[in-house]
Amino acid sequence: MPASDERDAMTEPMTDAAPTTPAGAPAAPVAPAPEPDAAADAAPAPGRLDLGDPTVWHRVSPKYLLVEVVGTLFGGLLFCAGAAAVWILGGQQWALWVLIGLIVIFLVTLVIEPRRVRSIGYQLRADDLLFRRGIMFQRFVSVPYGRMQLVDITRSPIARALGLAELKFVTAAAATGVVIPGLPLEEAEELRDRLVALAESRRAGL
Repeated sequence: MPASDERDAMTEPMTDAAPTTPAGAPAAPVAPAPEPDAAADAAPAPGRLDLGDPTVWHRVSPKYLLVEVVGTLFGGLLFCAGAAAVWILGGQQWALWVLIGLIVIFLVTLVIEPRRVRSIGYQLRADDLLFRRGIMFQRFVSVPYGRMQLVDITRSPIARALGLAELKFVTAAAATGVVIPGLPLEEAEELRDRLVALAESRRAGL
């Protein structure tokens, strides 16, 4: 290789090398990575129905179980008698299977009747009355005091013999009507008077 070519190669600048910081010059500051916004990442909690304090539920009288058992037995005997008549007098074999099915249904109903009665309760809150009932398919109804138009007490013959009554609330929307059964008569009358007073005060804007 000629000497002139060696000198050209030694003096040729290196353009591919990364630029260096001069000695004594301060290094450029590195920008910190942005922190994730915690408020943006947090998903809003879905709203839930306030079911009230579980320790202040008012339950119906244990005597109401007898009312339900008598009603179930009366209805069961009526339907079973009809199916038996079709099977025996009409000679329809399918009516026998209907009769067996009805007997099974009413026996299961009698077994779960105590739990169903214990599931009925109500709770008086600041602005409304909360009612619940049901075992597998639970129902919670909130009735605002200001929308109550009628508070009525009704008594069936069996309930009257046991000293019980049921309280019915009628509102502007028929779907929100509530009936609380199995209340002692004194409790039903006291609750009716209290709810009427609350309804009048709410409608008056007090």
